[in-house]
Amino acid sequence: MNFQTKLLAGLIAASSLAGGAALATGSGLKAEPLPQHKVPVSKEGNLVVGLCDGVTSMEVEGVKDGQSMTRDQAQAVSTALMAEWRRKNPDANWDDVPPPAKAVAQAGKPKAPGTPPAAVDATQQKPSAGGAVKNAGQSAASGASEVAAQKDANLQTGHTYGAFSERDEKIWADSTQAFVDEGHRVFHDAAALGGTIAVSCDMCHPDAANTHPETYPKYQVQLGRVAMLRDMINWCIQNPVRGKPLGDDDPKMKAMEAYIYARRKGVPLEFGKH
Repeated sequence: MNFQTKLLAGLIAASSLAGGAALATGSGLKAEPLPQHKVPVSKEGNLVVGLCDGVTSMEVEGVKDGQSMTRDQAQAVSTALMAEWRRKNPDANWDDVPPPAKAVAQAGKPKAPGTPPAAVDATQQKPSAGGAVKNAGQSAASGASEVAAQKDANLQTGHTYGAFSERDEKIWADSTQAFVDEGHRVFHDAAALGGTIAVSCDMCHPDAANTHPETYPKYQVQLGRVAMLRDMINWCIQNPVRGKPLGDDDPKMKAMEAYIYARRKGVPLEFGKH
């Protein structure tokens, strides 16, 4: 290979790399830090708490910036912020109670005479425990020998969930519920969230109300981009809660996502909805 041939090959290789880089960066899928809600500065140096809408804020008299409120103070401030937001947005579709919790609450209410009782799933918030499996569960190869005997058969002779019992399903359901319960704990615990002013997620979103995980991904104005549920969780941790964002693989993040999704059990997926 002479010098001109080597030079030409080098230029082609460089062009290929540049083109690949352009394709990789031109997709618009870039990791960017979340923006922050810049709250007004108090003239008296008091703590100012911002709501997750990125606009509404409130000064807390008697608590200096850098200090923490009590839980009762934090709840009172959160309630006042939500009341102000709802006053400014009277037509907003606010979901006070997640549908499953609402169904359980309504099940105990008296009904008009002659109204047939509604069927209510007693395990609305719990993962399905499955049904009984006869004869301690089918084997992974049930019926496989007969199928394989067919001429030119090219079928899988077993499957992952081919051999399990009612006990297995109970273990899976309990493990899933424990994961959801951990998310509930973190959601309601400012310290577990890494918060510094005693605010926790439940103070604005009791029972995970108005979180609508079924609508993600969707464009979030506060973030200025399309967001996933975990992005909004981190936005709230950074701003109202005043903590540090959690990594995507953080057990607390996963548990909170599980809890929020569990509270919307039975709601159809509708990504992009506002």
